[in-house]
Amino acid sequence: MSKETRVRYAPSPTGHLHIGGARTALFNYLLARRNGGKFIVRIEDTDQTRNIENAAEKQMENLKWLGVEWDEGTDVGGPHAPYRQMERLDIYRKYIDQLLAEGKAYYCYATKEELDAEREEQLARGETPRILEKHRNVTAEQRAQFEQEGRVPSIHFLVPDDRVYVVNDVIRGQVTFESKEMGDFVICRPDGIPTYNFAVVIDDYLMDITHVIRGEEHLSNTPRQLMIYEAFGWEPPQFAHLALILNQDGKKMSKRDESIIQFIEQYRDLGFLPQAIVNFIVLLGWSPGGEEEIFQKEELIKLFSLERVNKSPAVFDTIKMNWMNNHYIKQESVDKITELCLPHLQKAGFIEEELSPERYEWVRGIVELHQEKMSYCAQIVPLAALFFLNDVVYDEDAKSVVIEEQVPQVLSALKNHIINSAEYNVDTIQAILKSVQKETGHKGKALFMPVRVAATGQIHGPDLVKSLYLLGKERVLSRIDQLLENREAIAK
Repeated sequence: MSKETRVRYAPSPTGHLHIGGARTALFNYLLARRNGGKFIVRIEDTDQTRNIENAAEKQMENLKWLGVEWDEGTDVGGPHAPYRQMERLDIYRKYIDQLLAEGKAYYCYATKEELDAEREEQLARGETPRILEKHRNVTAEQRAQFEQEGRVPSIHFLVPDDRVYVVNDVIRGQVTFESKEMGDFVICRPDGIPTYNFAVVIDDYLMDITHVIRGEEHLSNTPRQLMIYEAFGWEPPQFAHLALILNQDGKKMSKRDESIIQFIEQYRDLGFLPQAIVNFIVLLGWSPGGEEEIFQKEELIKLFSLERVNKSPAVFDTIKMNWMNNHYIKQESVDKITELCLPHLQKAGFIEEELSPERYEWVRGIVELHQEKMSYCAQIVPLAALFFLNDVVYDEDAKSVVIEEQVPQVLSALKNHIINSAEYNVDTIQAILKSVQKETGHKGKALFMPVRVAATGQIHGPDLVKSLYLLGKERVLSRIDQLLENREAIAK
């Protein structure tokens, strides 16, 4: 019987959930769900100098927002707890002591300054930097002298000489590394905290991880981890290293690259939908085949496999991201999109925090009017600004309409019909426009363009009748007067 698939996402609490991290989490999650296995979230926080308070919790919150749930972790527990590395120091110490006792690791008393100086000398000679033999074989007398000087040792792994390590990567195929290119590496710092390359092996083994899916930046770490598996006589998991995500210029994404929004929290704050982000990110480097690009999470679970992950870099296409989110916005209920738009309208000062039922319905109508056009919900602010501002801002195209000769006639007739109408709703507005057409003899653009420009300051926009209704009778009349009274000034 084959082993149960067990995978993990193991972020460091050093910042926000990045696009690359989200993709790694999603690929692990999809493989676990596809195979009926387990998905674990483990926090790798041994690099204390880089940790940010509450960063792990924020990352997990955004994973949950994406619809990713896990079977074991710091918040849900599990049979392999604890799931935070700084709470597992006693576990690591046991295995460090075993390597020391077996002569597979050793105490190194060299200072950082000494090691850095040796590294520079080796590089100057064109050599691959590595720990020198003298640091491996410290005598009892030297050790006593170093400790008398107050030196606190780090612990290094004794890298086997002249060995070739082969990483059988599911995505990249066989990748080979020569041990002589690496040199002895630190597995425990002077403060007693293990390094990443050591702790990750202990955790993955003890948590029965069967597949390690992670970014290609970790590929160079893999031979060191294989050495540790070998030192303990353990079978390593299957490795799968995901290719880079490039920006639209074909360059590696930098966190300083402002051409792309890079953190999930930013997308969330802008009013993107989680299902759109999941759909888009999963297609960064993976394809089920065929032309279809829209997939629900359940479909992705059924289709996902590591064999269809591309080893070539994926390009982050912002236009495609916006297109995909627009697709999901159009499929979503008006109430859901209104809920996502409200914070943006409040932040812009357009609406108050607490809305009456009538006020909410009015805002909902404005959102519904623009729903199909939005790529993300923050766009409601510029799209709908004209419904909240008192003064009309006429764009250049609108100014050319203002000077057309039929404008005063059309708008004067419209004004009179609105004033004389007992009611003001979608049906009566439709009837009013027909009456204006009949009275003035103008139809099509000659009729509707002046009306739209007077009401909105634009020549294009959403449904005109609904726009006039949502603007309200008094505002529409005020804007008609504004244009009629200032026509020449507006046209300049």
